[in-house]
Amino acid sequence: MEGQVVTTPFGRRAMTFGMLAAQVRARDIKPGRTIDKWKLYRALCEAKPLLGVTDRGLAVLNALLSFYPTAELSEAAGLVVFPSNAQLSMRSHGMAEQTIRRHLAALVNAGLLTRKDSPNGKRYARKDRAGEIREAFGFSLAPLLARAEEIERLAAEVVAERLHVQDLRERISLCRRDISKLIDAAVAERLPGDWMLAFNRFRDLVEGVPRSPTTAQLEDTLDAITNFRLEVLNQLELQLNFRNTSANPCQNERHIQNSNPESIFDLGPGLETKNDPLLQETSDQPPLSTADELLETSDESIPKVHPAPGSVAAGERELKSFPLGLVLQACPEVAAYGPGGIIRNWRDLMTAAIVVKSMLGVSPSAYQEACAVMGPDNAATVMACILERTEQINSAGGYLRDLTRRAERGEFAIRPMIMSLVRANVVKEKRTG
Repeated sequence: MEGQVVTTPFGRRAMTFGMLAAQVRARDIKPGRTIDKWKLYRALCEAKPLLGVTDRGLAVLNALLSFYPTAELSEAAGLVVFPSNAQLSMRSHGMAEQTIRRHLAALVNAGLLTRKDSPNGKRYARKDRAGEIREAFGFSLAPLLARAEEIERLAAEVVAERLHVQDLRERISLCRRDISKLIDAAVAERLPGDWMLAFNRFRDLVEGVPRSPTTAQLEDTLDAITNFRLEVLNQLELQLNFRNTSANPCQNERHIQNSNPESIFDLGPGLETKNDPLLQETSDQPPLSTADELLETSDESIPKVHPAPGSVAAGERELKSFPLGLVLQACPEVAAYGPGGIIRNWRDLMTAAIVVKSMLGVSPSAYQEACAVMGPDNAATVMACILERTEQINSAGGYLRDLTRRAERGEFAIRPMIMSLVRANVVKEKRTG
């Protein structure tokens, strides 16, 4: 039976315990055991990371298998192949003989081959008179047949691990795409929230993955990025619910009446200010001659806003636009909602007003009506003023609708509102200074 006799290497190569163990292990072949050599070779290619062999070593093994006379490995046909290095080089696509010798040694050390050296170290076979091989010297393939089940099991493990890693990478890629696009959408819609901080956290998660991560590192990354995606989704869902609640007139902006004498909507035609949070002034507010002068200056860059046709009664004056600098002096908080956290022109103020409108729960229809009656710049100015006194206003949407109705009747002026806020800010600065 093949492999029953232990052989030692020829020449200066020393006998090692690993060689002895490989030869002893090669004896453990079940009687009648056979296996397709190319099927086994494909399993070897899959299991090579666990077997400690390289692709060049597998190329040499492929050449050795090609010298085996049948497609089935079996003890009955003998398990020793004896090609010369020159022949192996031809079937290994011209690999250098020194390289072939190095990879043959690696295959032996990996326990996939055993040497059966002749007395002079040459590879050959002795045949009997009938032409049958009686004794062969070269490389024994017995370890492959003995370890066939182990090799197939290792190959299955490698395939399963590869599929698991592939699934992890795909799920991480999907999470990365979702987070990136959700943050982009939030920024494009100018939703409230520190989206720059969210983006930086996202980049830290992505850039923290090594170039060649292990399976454990991929699993940790997937857990972290999945949790972060859930945080982003929760924040967006809160904004969506907030918008939907605000857009429902049955809940927020219906049944606005002026019968309550304590209501902020109980104003006369621009005469009473004690109940309006945007017109309240403190007793120690000094007169602001500078602000009054700004109101009297003419700025050609500021468009004159005309109400919608038929919305103002005949003879009533039109709403007057004010210098942007004065608006920002009265409403400094709105600057944080402008593009990049700054307002440079009226277009930026109108953009910020849209963000503020969504944050305060003002319905799109209420804001559009205000723009149509007051003009886009005045509507944006009113939204900035409402933001300054949002803690004193119960319903920003209802308040804006009331101001719009008063503007239609010619009973609303923006000047007192702005001047009140300017004076309040000056007093506040003096107190804090």
